[in-house]
Amino acid sequence: MDKINIAIDGPAAAGKSTIAKRVAAALNMIYVDTGAMYRAITFAHLNNKEIPFNELVNQLEIKLINEKGQRVLLNDEDITDRIRENDITENVSFVASQPEVRAFLVELQQMMTRDKGVVMDGRDIGTTVIPDAELKVYMIASVEERANRRLLDNESRGIASSYDQLIADISERDHLDMTRDISPLTKAEDAVSIDTTGLSIEHVTDKILSLAEERL
Repeated sequence: MDKINIAIDGPAAAGKSTIAKRVAAALNMIYVDTGAMYRAITFAHLNNKEIPFNELVNQLEIKLINEKGQRVLLNDEDITDRIRENDITENVSFVASQPEVRAFLVELQQMMTRDKGVVMDGRDIGTTVIPDAELKVYMIASVEERANRRLLDNESRGIASSYDQLIADISERDHLDMTRDISPLTKAEDAVSIDTTGLSIEHVTDKILSLAEERL
């Protein structure tokens, strides 16, 4: 086997995207941030609330461009930084729970993995999008650690936030993601769990690379 797909799932701010990018770069694979795709549709929804989701998704073209990091284009508009702002974060769980949105993006994501060689992170990758992925990882971390990571990330982006509010927001996001009717956040039976609390980015990356080498 010379090509595999790697699915990385887990709750908000568990470090999935950071680790997935590093793993993809180390293995010369394609990285796909599915969370950014849901955020892109959330951005579109907030600007077009009068349009039903089944109509809205048919008006959208989402592209992920690997250039100076991964850029997110919605109908050719670069919205990479915009979709990390608080109003998007506060509404993305609701948008992601819509059947029309999930059907639209799951089909698009599955097309991206047909030829293998993809590292994809999200919340239902190993269970719904690519259940036949050769390597599945389920990343977790304490709510406190995840809130601190999100706080630092927001500060680097110039986004105002507070630690206590992030604790509340992440806890609520976990509840919404784990209890939604369609593709709830859950660990695939054959996924490897990694608790990243207190672990360095390098340590987690090396662990997943070791698992990937076994599959290859």
